[in-house]
Amino acid sequence: MANSNHSVLRIHPKDNVLVALQDLPVNTSISYAEEEYTLLQHIPAKHKFFMNNLQQGAEVYMYGVLVGKVQHDVKRGERMTTDNTKHAAEPYGYRAAHYQWQAPDVTQYINRTFNGYHRKDGKVGTANYWLFIPTVFCENRNLDVIREALHNELGYAVTDKYKTYTHHLIEAYKQGKDIKANDVALDVVAPQQRLLKNIDGIKFLNHSGGCGGTRQDAATLSKLLAAYADHPNVAGITVLSLGCQHLQVNDLLNDIKERNPLFDKPLLVFEQQQSINEESLIKEAIRKTFMELLEANQLERSPAPLSKLIIGVKCGGSDGFSGISANPAVGYCADLLVALGGTVLLAEFPELCGVEQELIDRCKSQSIAEKFIHLMKSYDALAHAVGSGFHMNPSPGNIKDGLITDAIKSAGACKKGGTAPISDVLDYTEPAVTPGLNLVCTPGNDVEATTGKAASGATLILFTTGLGTPTGNPVCPVIKVATNSRLAERMSDIIDINTGSIIEGTKTIEQMGEEILEYCIRAASGEVIPKAVLLNQDDFIPWKRGVSL
Repeated sequence: MANSNHSVLRIHPKDNVLVALQDLPVNTSISYAEEEYTLLQHIPAKHKFFMNNLQQGAEVYMYGVLVGKVQHDVKRGERMTTDNTKHAAEPYGYRAAHYQWQAPDVTQYINRTFNGYHRKDGKVGTANYWLFIPTVFCENRNLDVIREALHNELGYAVTDKYKTYTHHLIEAYKQGKDIKANDVALDVVAPQQRLLKNIDGIKFLNHSGGCGGTRQDAATLSKLLAAYADHPNVAGITVLSLGCQHLQVNDLLNDIKERNPLFDKPLLVFEQQQSINEESLIKEAIRKTFMELLEANQLERSPAPLSKLIIGVKCGGSDGFSGISANPAVGYCADLLVALGGTVLLAEFPELCGVEQELIDRCKSQSIAEKFIHLMKSYDALAHAVGSGFHMNPSPGNIKDGLITDAIKSAGACKKGGTAPISDVLDYTEPAVTPGLNLVCTPGNDVEATTGKAASGATLILFTTGLGTPTGNPVCPVIKVATNSRLAERMSDIIDINTGSIIEGTKTIEQMGEEILEYCIRAASGEVIPKAVLLNQDDFIPWKRGVSL
């Protein structure tokens, strides 16, 4: 609904603010919907200005929902800021809504497939990884030693250009050259040749848990690690244990079997306190893992229907364009996948604050809606108990780029999930078993959220960003989607897809959504490798169920 010069946008007819699509100088006269607005201040791109004079306490609407209240009288053409607007959201509760969904036309995708790795339990992975799991942080060093050995020798190490760069700096210094000039070449070393063509990587879940803390922390970690072991993108697992920690190997094995009674992947266990010495432990872990890798390498990709895809949707480093370009485009892709029988995971519960009622109304049953309400209210109460709350979620970067309140951020973040009915609501680490749109309880924190989404079974993650975020995941390829062209050009080393054309008016949300789905099909087939995967961006942070926004 942008005006003819594409300088401003009113997202929803109920809104009483306009979004600047480009920098707008003070005193600029803006014509929109037969109204003239004179800007009383400079309005940077992504920020908003008021359409009317508002008195103290008046409600502010964006995306058609309440997002804040003004703290003092404001004037038409004045910029929305954290000084004049504070977070506000409507109360919510269950009601019989009878939501009707208009599914998109998916005729062109009906017979499409992707080439994935078929598991014996019927799941299909988009990658084929071997996974190393420590039951306790004491084993992290041993994992690091094994990683160095296997990554380098099997061809999975990131091109080591920075070691070369450091070597050149040292040589320049020894030769008396001026290294302040920053003209030392950053040589690109040719990538190593992978020995095992059907093993996409060897991944290591280093973490800081398993002992100390509470027994509940160890139990939650066990369920998380079990979820990763059972993940469709994982071919097999090597477990390293110390022996005396809270998280015992048998606890992990029981959680794996409870999660998936049909679990039959190769699983190797090495306990350091039962070994002769560290060297023998590491050598035996490497030898036996290598033998299993040779067997796992026999599995090849083969066609699978798009209904087998499980896509998580996430935003991080969000900006004022996130809810206008990248998020709704990802949301349209999500709707396409749901219409095809696939599964979409929308998480980040602190970033659903303010849109709860819309989501409740879309739940397929009262029990699903009430589970969502319970998880949201319990989480928010826990935050308030320590003097925080969902309203404190926006980061300084979010605010600087136009996300003034949590409700504004949430209303835009919610667009990633599309418009489909909600098939299920999952607590942290619960597996997605119902096709369609699933809500997953995780923090908004980028890595904790992607960690949780992979635990619920996401085989690809679409990650939108307006400021630039290098987050990845060990077992689930993460695809970065930029909200604006400036970011896509400036940080091209981490961005896979650019939706800036929506802001520029050259493509529609639907066109970009289809392009995103096409990219997902190629990534799921191994035809294109997302930047986060190429960079070995393997971020993994377990959530201890404490307060994390």
